[in-house]
Amino acid sequence: YSGYAQVHKDGYWEDRTLDNSFLYTEAVQKSESDIQNVKAFLPRLEGFALAANENLTKGTLVVGMEPDKEIALTNLPTKLTQGAYLEKDEKAILVAEGLAEYLKIAIGDTLVLVSQGFRGANAAGKYPVKGIVKFGVPQLNNGTVFLPLKEAQWFYAAEDRITTLALALDDPKQTDQVVQQVKSKFDNQTYEVMGWQEMMPEMVQQIELDRIGGKIMLLILYVIISFGIFGTILMLTAERKREFGVLLAIGMKRIRLMIVTWLEIVMMGLVGVFAGVLLSLPVVYYMQQNPIPLDRLTGSSAEAYEKFGIEPLLPALIDVNVFLTQGLWVLLITTLLTAYPIWFIWHLKPVEAMK
Repeated sequence: YSGYAQVHKDGYWEDRTLDNSFLYTEAVQKSESDIQNVKAFLPRLEGFALAANENLTKGTLVVGMEPDKEIALTNLPTKLTQGAYLEKDEKAILVAEGLAEYLKIAIGDTLVLVSQGFRGANAAGKYPVKGIVKFGVPQLNNGTVFLPLKEAQWFYAAEDRITTLALALDDPKQTDQVVQQVKSKFDNQTYEVMGWQEMMPEMVQQIELDRIGGKIMLLILYVIISFGIFGTILMLTAERKREFGVLLAIGMKRIRLMIVTWLEIVMMGLVGVFAGVLLSLPVVYYMQQNPIPLDRLTGSSAEAYEKFGIEPLLPALIDVNVFLTQGLWVLLITTLLTAYPIWFIWHLKPVEAMK
């Protein structure tokens, strides 16, 4: 929802009020066209309001957005559980599923919004509910409504103003470069340009913790894999002790026997790596298309995810780099473990081996 980067009026991130909004002028829109690797710029007017239906009320986040552009980032039409998507100039509203359940509101009902607009203006409006959207993140799902940008600007008496310009990128890895480009196009005295790492440092910390946990888990798996491979090599070496003794007794050089043994074990490792990749691809692809919903398996895990603001899904990813890296690590482990049969052959006494 936040985008990979955002442009605000200077000081908005510390004091997120409508008074810190800025005019979405032609000059601002012109600056957008000169920046590369950006899929879309999403102008938004974000504010808070009291949402009411009959005797039920709840504080909610009101997001004014351009429906066509919003698809590039949040892809709201795919999150619709009921109703239809908004049109650009429509005077209607999308309501998050959790908020709709709390207010007991359905498609076609009227939602009342009461708030304070730009520079203290009164803000009040009644809007028919056109659609209900579901988010995996509780904070969005339990308290968000969406209005077309023009209607939100009218509601808050903030003509041609926005609070946030969110960026959807073609390649998320280019976030830092794009932020630098945007900073060079916008006046740093008037605007602040922030990447998602700067806006959400707690998420960066969560990612680092997850990465460290992943490395520890990989280390444990590598140890288990190493013992499995070593057990196979140990068995092959012991079973062929007599064979090695005979080959040395009839005149085969130890160095040649060690090279042949090393090549055989490495080739077995290659076959194992390729077989593992081919067998796992269909499983990983299925899990990528159908992430594991933790809330259906165990409620405690799903609750833990949601407390951190993370959708309770366990997805998979087909990434060539992952398969290549893990395959190379397994080959490296296999190659290092061939030190045992090489050492065994070097110290082997043919007469004793043939008995």
